[in-house]
Amino acid sequence: MLSCVSDSATQSHPLILFDGACKLCNASVQWILRRDHACKFRFASLQSTVAKAELARIGLNCPDADSLVLVHDGRHYLRTNAVLRIAMLLGIPWSVFVVFFLIPACLRDPVYRLVARNRYRWFGKRESCMVPAKEARARFLDAEDQTS
Repeated sequence: MLSCVSDSATQSHPLILFDGACKLCNASVQWILRRDHACKFRFASLQSTVAKAELARIGLNCPDADSLVLVHDGRHYLRTNAVLRIAMLLGIPWSVFVVFFLIPACLRDPVYRLVARNRYRWFGKRESCMVPAKEARARFLDAEDQTS
């Protein structure tokens, strides 16, 4: 995994809130970490106090945030809108997936909801949230909760 050098004090980072108990969600976070060479993204599990405070701030309940939320530039994105915006922010080659924005969310999101509803059955559930690797720990806003 690449080491990140970023100016987190002066830069606004997109925040990804994910289900820390979901094996698919954790694998997705690991996938993003390996491709986020600019170290843009920050992460917090939905089970953390950081995520609960952020969800309250933007006016979402945890059931609305069924597995993934992207918070960026004062807005929040759910389901396929979140996934496609993450791909866009990762840059080339992943940003080519923005063509799927041409498909209305009302057609994209049912597939996302099907996977989200069955994610534990199909991919498994962790007993505890992932503890990030040392080199990525600063990018997880709830990492201090996981290391104590």
